[in-house]
Amino acid sequence: MTATTLQPFALALEPPPRPGRAFFSILRRDIVVTGREMPIFLAQVILQPLFLLFVFGKVLTVLGYARHGYAQLLFPGIVALTAVLTAIQSTALPLVLEFSFTMEIEDRLLAPLPTPLVAVEKVLFAAMRALVAAGVMFPVGIWILGSVPWRAGGAAQAIGVIILGALVGAAMGLVLGTLVPPNRINIMFALILTPLLFTGSSQYPWPSLSRIEWFQVISACNPLTYVSEGIRGALVPQVDHIAGWICVLALLGFFFGLLLLGMKGFGRRVVS
Repeated sequence: MTATTLQPFALALEPPPRPGRAFFSILRRDIVVTGREMPIFLAQVILQPLFLLFVFGKVLTVLGYARHGYAQLLFPGIVALTAVLTAIQSTALPLVLEFSFTMEIEDRLLAPLPTPLVAVEKVLFAAMRALVAAGVMFPVGIWILGSVPWRAGGAAQAIGVIILGALVGAAMGLVLGTLVPPNRINIMFALILTPLLFTGSSQYPWPSLSRIEWFQVISACNPLTYVSEGIRGALVPQVDHIAGWICVLALLGFFFGLLLLGMKGFGRRVVS
C-alpha cells in the first residue's frame, strides 16, 4: 500500500528534461541519419558545383576561352556557392515536407524544447551539412584543377566566412521553408535560387562590376556576394575584392535579420 502511494509521488519529484539535452539529442539524431546517407548527401550537394568548377575552371581554360589562372579566382566562389546553396536546401526542403506531407515536425514540437529552439536546431544542422559540403570541395578542387589557392595567413578569415555563409544560407532556408507554400516550392527555387546563383559574385570579383553599376548594386544585395568575396580575399588577396571586415559585418546583419524573420514564420506555421 505504501509503495503504491509513494510511487506517483516519487515520479512527480523527478526533474523535467532539460531543453539543452533535448536540443542536442535531436541534433545528434539528425547527424546520425545524415551519416548513414553520406554518399547520397554528397552526390546531391556537390554535383552542381563540381561541374561548374570543371567546365569554367578546367574546360574553358584548356580551350583558351578563359585566361590562365581564372580557376584560382573561381574556386573561392564555388566554395561559397556550395556552402550557401547546401544550407538553403538542407533547411527549406525538409521544412516544406515536414509541414505538409510527412508531418514529422510534430514529433520535434512534442519534445521538451521551446519552439524557437526547434527552428534554431534546424538552422544549426543545415549549417553543419553546408560546412561538410564546402570542405569536400577542397579535395575535389585539387582533383579537378591540380591545385587550389590556399594561404595560411588567410585561413582564419576563410573558415570564418564559410561558417557565416553556411549560417546565412540556413537562415535563408528557414525563411523560404516557412513562408513559401508547399505547392509553390518548385517555383521558389526557379525564381529565387537562379538569381541568387548568378548575382553572388561566385564567378567574378565584385569590384570588377564597376562598369555595370546597376548589376553591381543588385549583386551587393545578395548575401552570397559577401561569402564569395570574403573567401576570395582570404585565399587570393592579389585580386580586387571587398574588404574582409565588410564581408563579416554584412553576413552578420544578413544572418540575424533572416533568422528573426524565419523564426517568426516558423512560429506562424506551428500555430496554424
